[in-house]
Amino acid sequence: MSSLLQGVNLYLIGMMGVGKTTVGRLLAKELGYGFVDTDNVIAQATDKSINELFAQVGEAGFRQLESDVLSQVCAFTKLTIATGGGIVLRRENWGYLHHGLIVWLDTPVEIIYSRLAEDTTRPLLQDADPKGKLRSLLEQRTPLYSQADLHITEREGDTPEDVAKRILEAIPGVLKTQLSH
Repeated sequence: MSSLLQGVNLYLIGMMGVGKTTVGRLLAKELGYGFVDTDNVIAQATDKSINELFAQVGEAGFRQLESDVLSQVCAFTKLTIATGGGIVLRRENWGYLHHGLIVWLDTPVEIIYSRLAEDTTRPLLQDADPKGKLRSLLEQRTPLYSQADLHITEREGDTPEDVAKRILEAIPGVLKTQLSH
């Protein structure tokens, strides 16, 4: 599989709580790739949590930091990159994402909500109706997420290992269509 990818990066996109970091680590290990979580890079570089950054520089400031990190990460190869859920919102980010294979992890809102119900570290969920907020974010972002090269829908009961395995099984088919264009 690694030879088929020829060092091309895998970019995992999707809503918060879909498992991009967990699945990304599994994929990186399986492929012999490095793993990068853009949110972790931002937090380490600024020495602030994502919540603190949102509070200090707002969503627009955070999105700029995210673009800066993505622009640097895409210069490397053999990486699996877990991106922030909103990375698809900025047009310039698509230029960076297209340097690799883009995988949309699509998870039903109910599953995401059950995972994040106790999570107070998500600035966009500090809302009176977090489930409604998730629905509206997903509705807004779906047309963007759907531009991914690979669309993996999580099913009830899937483990991160199941999702990683499905991605690995689907990659050859996507690469063949990309190479034939």
